[in-house]
Amino acid sequence: MGTRLRDMIRSIRACKTAADERAVVAKECATLRNAFKDNDQDFRHRNVAKLMFIHMLGYPTHFGQMECIKLIAAGSFPEKRIGYLGLMLLLDERQEVLMLVTNSLKNDLNHSNQFIVGLALCALGNICTAEMARDLAPEVEKLLHNNNSYIRKKAALCSLRIVRKVPELIDYVMVPATALLTDKHHGVLISGVKLCTELCEGSEVALQHFRKHVISLIRVLKNLVVSGYAPEYDVNGITDPFLQIRLLRLLSLLGKGDSETSDNMSDILAQVATNTEGSKNAGNAILYECVKTIMSIEAIGGLRVLAINILGRFLANRDNNIRYVALNTLVKVVSIDTQAVQRHRSTIVECVKDSDISIRRRALELICALVNVSNVKPLTKELMDYLKVSDPEFKGDLTAKISSLVQKFSPNKQWYIDQMILLMVEAGKYVTPDVTRALVVVISNASELQGYTVRALYRVFQAWDGQESLGQVTVWCIGEYGEMLIDNLNEVEGEEPLTVTESDAVDVVETVLKDIRVSPDTVAFSLTALLKLSSRFSHCADRLKGLILEYKGSVVLELQQRAIEFGSILSKHTNIKTALLERMPVLDEATYYSAKQVEVGVDANQTAKSGPHSNGHAKQPNGVAKHLAPETALIDLLSFLPDEQPSAPHQSSDDALLGSLGANVVTSSVPPLSGGADMLLELLSLGTPAAPPLASQESPLPASSQSSLRSSLLDADPFAVPKGSVVSHVMSDQTHNGPASNADPFANLAPLSKPTAAKNPAFPLLVAMQTSGLKITFEFTKQANSPQTTIIKATHTNLSSSPYSDYLFQAAVPKFMQLQLEPASSNILPANGGAVITQVIKATNNMHGQKAMVMKLRVSFKADGQNNLEQAQVNNFPVGL
Repeated sequence: MGTRLRDMIRSIRACKTAADERAVVAKECATLRNAFKDNDQDFRHRNVAKLMFIHMLGYPTHFGQMECIKLIAAGSFPEKRIGYLGLMLLLDERQEVLMLVTNSLKNDLNHSNQFIVGLALCALGNICTAEMARDLAPEVEKLLHNNNSYIRKKAALCSLRIVRKVPELIDYVMVPATALLTDKHHGVLISGVKLCTELCEGSEVALQHFRKHVISLIRVLKNLVVSGYAPEYDVNGITDPFLQIRLLRLLSLLGKGDSETSDNMSDILAQVATNTEGSKNAGNAILYECVKTIMSIEAIGGLRVLAINILGRFLANRDNNIRYVALNTLVKVVSIDTQAVQRHRSTIVECVKDSDISIRRRALELICALVNVSNVKPLTKELMDYLKVSDPEFKGDLTAKISSLVQKFSPNKQWYIDQMILLMVEAGKYVTPDVTRALVVVISNASELQGYTVRALYRVFQAWDGQESLGQVTVWCIGEYGEMLIDNLNEVEGEEPLTVTESDAVDVVETVLKDIRVSPDTVAFSLTALLKLSSRFSHCADRLKGLILEYKGSVVLELQQRAIEFGSILSKHTNIKTALLERMPVLDEATYYSAKQVEVGVDANQTAKSGPHSNGHAKQPNGVAKHLAPETALIDLLSFLPDEQPSAPHQSSDDALLGSLGANVVTSSVPPLSGGADMLLELLSLGTPAAPPLASQESPLPASSQSSLRSSLLDADPFAVPKGSVVSHVMSDQTHNGPASNADPFANLAPLSKPTAAKNPAFPLLVAMQTSGLKITFEFTKQANSPQTTIIKATHTNLSSSPYSDYLFQAAVPKFMQLQLEPASSNILPANGGAVITQVIKATNNMHGQKAMVMKLRVSFKADGQNNLEQAQVNNFPVGL
């Protein structure tokens, strides 16, 4: 027989440790197993009740599932009640044993006792499977017409589960569900409204059907709103708020997208909004649902204003939950009626200063939705004032929102620059690198404000307190526009005069350089600024050189390399210093902001995950060229996985840098660009490629040294390329006549010698890339004394009717290969195949005979005034290369 349920509960609660509890439960489970095995009918209901308590404690109880089915088949109500309760608690729809219950449920649904019928409906509504729903749907549909309101209510709730499991049964339930909308019993009515809502959400046919009965729903809701005191349904002076909320939700579905239905319910919604008392939670719940209904239907403007005014009253409530609900709803509806929400702007701004951080975040999000060009200045001022006193955990979000608002809605560039400087002063470390880069792009483009900006930064820097973003932008501007600071160039109206010497400007950079609070990135900014000032501040040349050389022994490798290379420029390359350190070219704003949307970086696993070919690289047929954005194309070009590291010839510092990116990239461009500004503009890839120079112009630096300088100095301007960008290795056939030195980081690259090749007719011609307008073919020859080396003659043909200018061909290979490109025969490709561009490629396969050659190609050119970019991968090189 065992113990009684209350005795078992008392003994379990008396356990002091989990081990004691497990021992008691194990003992009780053993007793229950024996009782089930002996088929103890007298105490079966008590044993199942004990089993349910054990299940609630988290112990396995699968051994008692059949006892529940036996209790359901019993004749008495107490046993059926325990059996159905155990069925709902111990089993779910995935249990196969449920198939045995269908017949018992069918019998109980037709039972004369309403409470047994209610038990069956309740169980079916909780664990019904699709098969059970199809089998028992006719019985449930009959019960929807039953004279007993208790049964009709439970049948409506059970029908919810049935139509969710078997949506095709919606049509059979639609007519009896409509009849429930006129029921006088509130329990049946609320169940029927919920069922109708479910049908409308699941079927367009049902939605159209119930729109014909919207008058009945309005009548029911009106009776609830205007009715007097009803003690049976009264909740804080409001008649049945639960039914009112259900009716409003159904009306919102019926009125959405239907102007006629929306007009019919406008009057009752206005009555609910004006007659409902908002001093209690029940009234606030109805008002909130009424607002949601008004904003979802095709309501007139006056009704929307009434709804938004209700939310405005919610904002003045002392209950934080109600204020949060109001803010959350206003965020959703602000796009529908912005002007109505603007009336509550002052209240919303006050919510930003609330002590509850969740309310502050919601209010800030709402303010961002309210800002436009006309009100950006006062709202930004309010937010800036609050930024000074806000909590540290909130400053990050607030800073990001302010910067985005200023950037999006600034009326002019001067106001934008002023606000961003103020933001960097107040927010300090919370200003992200993206914000500082965006500011630099704007300053670069505002040539008339560059002098004003550098002077404004100099003024606020006098009270600098370690704000890294402010330090970075200040040293960058001084490095670029230092002479404007000294000479007071480009003064704007109303600007106060400022006297600054060269030494004062260098003092600012030195302050940032030697501050222990700044990161190595900021120190790198400062070193770059000092290098740039060395070409403009002749009186401080020795001081600038000394500050730079102090970091030759830095433990940070990046700073050490910069200091050595910058020192080499100042000592050994003074003849090219002026051209090299020209002011940074204007950054293209449109290209920068589009590049921000692209994730920059090389995923080392990208190629492997994309489906490896036989040689371990992504398979892409020849002739399939991908049109890509410039940012993503170069990244994809470098996406080769590094293979085994064979012994390779000594690489230059540029090659090592590219090797760390996991690829060998070679670019050839003819004729080479000249001028520091043009070189940097080409490398930045931020604007339209610079036009080729005239034949009479001569480069101040041999091309090989230009290549080395460009690779090593690209990062010298931290704002030139976003962090993580990739720079291609530019090679040329021009050479420098000076001797090479290991100590000089600008030593010349070795000239490319034309290898002697023996033609081998065994290798067929290969079409490496072919699009609608471009065809590239490879012709192969092998060197007689070097089987690893292949000489490839690339022929580029323009098949379109438009000529290609600024034609640039690039190639990338895996780590087990080396690649050298000789200069192309031209950078202009005539239309209609009138002429071709030829280019010689020397490819060395260090794993010849073990791995096949593979190569990625990238071609950029300008056609009809537009920049074009195409990319392909060559996988089917002839065997033996």
